[in-house]
Amino acid sequence: MKLFLKGDRCFTDKCAFERRATPPGQHGEKRTKPTEYSVQLREKQKVKRLYGILERQFRGTFERAERMKGITGENLLRLLELRLDNAVQRAGLARSRNAARQLVRHGHVNVNGKRVSIPSYSLREGDEIAVAEPSRKLTTVVESLEGVERRGGVPDWLQLDKNAASAKVVALPQREHITLPVREQLIVELYSK
Repeated sequence: MKLFLKGDRCFTDKCAFERRATPPGQHGEKRTKPTEYSVQLREKQKVKRLYGILERQFRGTFERAERMKGITGENLLRLLELRLDNAVQRAGLARSRNAARQLVRHGHVNVNGKRVSIPSYSLREGDEIAVAEPSRKLTTVVESLEGVERRGGVPDWLQLDKNAASAKVVALPQREHITLPVREQLIVELYSK
């Protein structure tokens, strides 16, 4: 499945998934029916790669989601969506999650007026994300703000101010706001074993 990990390249003909849909190697064409475990594992790996986090951090996020009230799978997706690097990308301040992570890591992003350089920082409702004043002229920020509509726009739980290069978390993301093709129930079943 196309994960859009390469940013704008996935919208062109150079996308690796478009060129070859089968796995590499001599035996890539041959397929057997996947087991239930492999389907669950693939779903977890897909979500990990989509959000760009490693196993230990993903496991911690899952355990945190499990302790929260409500449906565990939806809580997991909500926690992943509220990560600072993801919110910067979803707001259109960066082209991809990797670019957003680098923007945050290099200290170009402020949360509620304070510089935050931790990509996994958890946002709350009412938090304001802004690109620092001197960094607003960076070509990556300017170009990504221009291409927001082309990439699908800003989700309902974020409010973007293009002139100030800032976004505000106006509500907590609900399952219907998360458009990623994820079956979170499979991840819950995998960790429940």
